[in-house]
Amino acid sequence: MIPELGHFSLILALLVSLILGTLPMIGAHRNNPAWTGLARPATSAFALLVTISFACLMWAFVHNDFSVVYVAQHSNSLLPVEYRMAAVWGGHEGSLLLWMLMLSWWAQAVRMFAGQLPEALVARVLGTLGLVSFGFLLFILITSNPFERLLPGAAEGRDLNPLLQDPGLIIHPPLLYMGYVGFSVAYAFAIAALLSGKLDAAWARWSRPWTLAAWMFLTLGIAMGSWWAYYELGWGGWWFWDPVENASFMPWLLGTALIHSLSVTEKRGSFKNWTVLLAISAFSLSLLGTFLVRSGVLTSVHAFATDPTRGIFILAFLVVVIGASLALFAWRAPSVGLGGRFALVSRESLLLTNNVLLVVACGTVLLGTLYPLLIDALGVGKISVGPPYFNAVFVPVMLPVMFLIGIGPFARWKQASIPEILRVLRWAFAAAVVVAIALPLIYGEWKTLTAVALLAAAWIVLSGLSHFTQRVRATRGTRSFVQAALGQPASFIGMHLAHLGVAVFIVGVSMVSSFEQEKDIKMGAGDVVEVAGYSFKFNGVRAVKGPNYEGAQGDFDLSVNSRFVRKMNPEKRNYFSSSMPMTEAAIDASLLRDVYVSLGEPINPDQPEGEWAVRVYYKPFVDWIWAGCFIMALGGLLAMLDRRYRTRRQPAGKAPLADHGEAQA
Repeated sequence: MIPELGHFSLILALLVSLILGTLPMIGAHRNNPAWTGLARPATSAFALLVTISFACLMWAFVHNDFSVVYVAQHSNSLLPVEYRMAAVWGGHEGSLLLWMLMLSWWAQAVRMFAGQLPEALVARVLGTLGLVSFGFLLFILITSNPFERLLPGAAEGRDLNPLLQDPGLIIHPPLLYMGYVGFSVAYAFAIAALLSGKLDAAWARWSRPWTLAAWMFLTLGIAMGSWWAYYELGWGGWWFWDPVENASFMPWLLGTALIHSLSVTEKRGSFKNWTVLLAISAFSLSLLGTFLVRSGVLTSVHAFATDPTRGIFILAFLVVVIGASLALFAWRAPSVGLGGRFALVSRESLLLTNNVLLVVACGTVLLGTLYPLLIDALGVGKISVGPPYFNAVFVPVMLPVMFLIGIGPFARWKQASIPEILRVLRWAFAAAVVVAIALPLIYGEWKTLTAVALLAAAWIVLSGLSHFTQRVRATRGTRSFVQAALGQPASFIGMHLAHLGVAVFIVGVSMVSSFEQEKDIKMGAGDVVEVAGYSFKFNGVRAVKGPNYEGAQGDFDLSVNSRFVRKMNPEKRNYFSSSMPMTEAAIDASLLRDVYVSLGEPINPDQPEGEWAVRVYYKPFVDWIWAGCFIMALGGLLAMLDRRYRTRRQPAGKAPLADHGEAQA
């Protein structure tokens, strides 16, 4: 009965989304207050119905209702309850329902926090989200119904994929989907602006916090996925340039460009068309990621390989959404205008250069992701595009972006002076050069690429610190320096915090890529292996048993300079429902390094108590990768909470402080 209630709620949600996507849009166009006013209650009803449907599916998982096909395929009575709940989005059908849940909650958030916005704009934004929801719900109900019954019901479920039986499943997909789907709000604001013809500073100010929120969630989602892969797959990698990883990274790149473009539109009224196009493109790439994951056109640890019918439906939906959006853009964009003029050297020109580079970087990732698929589809052959390609084309494009981060805040709007910028930043650059030279030498080996990366990181930190100090001194007045620093606009602090996160991320990537050490060896009880001054003594393995698996747990003594540090207990698990063994690495983490050990396979499968293949790693600064992402997300959160985004208009004669730290006269 409960699954039928969930299915019925989805059908009702489909009808409500159709109403939401049509009547308020018509009402806004015809200036009909009654129809326009339908947007808010229809959104609440839609969110409630989708939430009820999702709750019904979770009930089926928690109560082991194996008469539901999806539950029987992705759960088991022995599965711990937290993984039964997370298994709701562990497969194709449930992940789509999670997508819809996030979309309905984003729409409801707009409905709740848009009290100061014009009703016509709210109706167009919510109406656009309603049309997108209608397409996805139609796809779910026609091709991917999660409530389909199995008659007679199965006595036991197949269990959740062992790779997904990890706390990462509980956190990573919801965060990632919140980011993915969040860009639908930026997209909806862009479509609403095109329909109304009002692309002004107010529109940019309304759009920016929603874009920041989506970007923040996507940053955390990507970081969480990277960390999950790092400790779960057993070979210490944190990014694989997997096609589905790329599918989440591309909207992030365009979302970053969109945030900066919105700031220019808000401050100077420029980049209007560029901003709208970025909003459309970011959401379009989110839809493209959905197609790649669920069409079955690629093989990936993330992909839900399904029948071609689903892929064709998503592809058609993708074509309709992108095609209609670009057609509307082509029709309305010429009437928008170009906005304020600016000199060749100005903050606007630097931000434009930054955005172009980010788009080019996104293009290189898109090309590397789709080219193998295109070659395969044309029957020309099969090729694989991996890290060598991406490292060769992506990194050179991003290096100028890193240096623009330091220069941009010092440039004035409309027209800037190169000599003035150089005069202010010369000491920051000199100090960055010293850091870039010294740090690789401290680690014992000079590497040019590492030095360049560290130069970029130090440059971001030192130039940002210089700009922050300059801004605080200029606005200090009679306050202490600390009071003046804490009194800066949240968006200004958030900007510098996000840039600091980028620098921390760069340090992590460059150091672990250049100075990590690893050994793959055969070890028996009593054997010792040393890597980077750390000793691992293998004491053997013992049998362990979990709720739905059996395995072997290694016993290692970690020592440094003959001083015992800790026990490390990596595992090799065999789940009852799968013949594929799973690796659980043991990691000793600290601020400056990780020491990592994982079990491979027994040398003699008939004697698991004997010798084993063992992999050990020393990874300097690897945790700085995820710390940097967290700092970036925190910066986005602070910028989103700026009080300017909670006020209808500024008092007369009182201009808002620039979120990017407008240079003081």
